[in-house]
Amino acid sequence: MNLTPIAAEVVAALCAAHRTRQPADNRRLAQALSSLDEGYAVQHAVGRQLGWWGEAPAQTWKSGGGTLDTITHAPLPPAGVRQSPADLGDLPLHSLGIEAEVALRLGVAVDAARAAALDEAAAAALVDAMAVSVEVVDSRWRDGPQAAPLLRLADGQSHGALVLGTWRPVEPARDWAAQHCRVQIGAAAPFECRGSHPLGRPTAVLPAWLRHVTREGAVLPAGSVVTTGSWVGLLHAQAGDAVTVAFDGLGEVALRF
Repeated sequence: MNLTPIAAEVVAALCAAHRTRQPADNRRLAQALSSLDEGYAVQHAVGRQLGWWGEAPAQTWKSGGGTLDTITHAPLPPAGVRQSPADLGDLPLHSLGIEAEVALRLGVAVDAARAAALDEAAAAALVDAMAVSVEVVDSRWRDGPQAAPLLRLADGQSHGALVLGTWRPVEPARDWAAQHCRVQIGAAAPFECRGSHPLGRPTAVLPAWLRHVTREGAVLPAGSVVTTGSWVGLLHAQAGDAVTVAFDGLGEVALRF
């Protein structure tokens, strides 16, 4: 997709924010993007300019939404994808939002023809492993969460980092409605919830994600990973905090800022 001149300014602003580690002024660009397609085109252009991916699609993604009709997607820069336990002190993070999630890993390659035919059950059958994950939410925009929705989408859905736990085999019959999650941030009281995924189950994002990634002919390779939406909404940490996220029966993730 060819970018308009003002959309190209969004690309330039985001690239500069990544390089300088200083947030960009989003106010002048609030109306710069007019569609999801433009937001996704900016994601792609930023990643290409910063050298995050080659010709093949990114192999780690975030995908999620409050309903099946509002799922959106973002490819993640590989430097911020870490294994637990992780020290994130070297990353240029500012707002330190915490989302407790379950990541899924593809066991086979998927092309556009295959993706087009998938329902949720068929897509879930292509997944070979799952892991507890923590997405750190951050923004390259000065106004962060108050920036225009399409600017947040263009900024990788406000992605800061992703920490992955140990991969374990998929359990097709797992009762996600009963799944318990516990988050400990620093010395604060733990946050606990049960069955609180916004779509009911992490596999709900798979058909939309696979069709999105392959929509222009790319083949998503086996081993690609998607993190699938927060069970706890958005929690907040501070510099120096240790964070632990545990899902009963799935494992845990530990990180420190």
